[in-house]
Amino acid sequence: MKIVIFGGTTEGRNLSHDLAALGADVTVCVATDYGREVQGNRNGIAVLTGRLDCDGMAGILKKTALCIDATHPYAEQATINIKSAAERANVPYKRLLRRKSPVSYEGITVKNAEEAADYLQGTDGNILLTTGVKELAAFLKLGEARLFPRVLPDASSLLICDRLGIPRRNIIAMQGPFSEEMNAATLRQFSIKYLVTKDGGVIGGFLQKAAAAQKTGAELLIISRPEESGEEYDEVLKCCKEMILKNESSF
Repeated sequence: MKIVIFGGTTEGRNLSHDLAALGADVTVCVATDYGREVQGNRNGIAVLTGRLDCDGMAGILKKTALCIDATHPYAEQATINIKSAAERANVPYKRLLRRKSPVSYEGITVKNAEEAADYLQGTDGNILLTTGVKELAAFLKLGEARLFPRVLPDASSLLICDRLGIPRRNIIAMQGPFSEEMNAATLRQFSIKYLVTKDGGVIGGFLQKAAAAQKTGAELLIISRPEESGEEYDEVLKCCKEMILKNESSF
């Protein structure tokens, strides 16, 4: 039975491994070479790399039993395209949700990167940005010297930082998630007064960032997560197991 996973998250990677172990023919689609590297090699899993439009996704989904959207919870446009492609290919679609963090942190919640930048305008002090390079341009009006983006250690992320004029000494190229101690050390090393983050959930290291901000006295700004519907990991895995067993019994 063929299952296509549009990945990019730890949950998607783990699900692909579990499904391959159950005997499914799994294809994982990732946007970048870095995503492919993190996905790794595993028997029973084919990895396709590259950004796809809706037509490209629909083509991959032909003759597929199930489409699973395991993209990042903030990748709204990707989810729209995947769902549309599944409908076009007449393939069942499931959205794999990442559980939100418990509400046990102190911080300012904003709708998006632009609102976060507006809030920070008129303030002083260094800003640690852990929101990804796609949102980096929204903060340029605050002055490049204040910005300390923590980005993935790949060439494309570094190129975007360079094109936007971020001083190279300010760029923190590392792969997370990070411990509370590592986050606190980063905040102290660069004299950070403001930490801007998304709610990546427990698995994305959000709680460790929130705790580090509280420990060091940095103000926490949280870009709120888009509302969405779907199923959590155990529910999706259970459904897939049932489909695989049904498929095997039909032979």
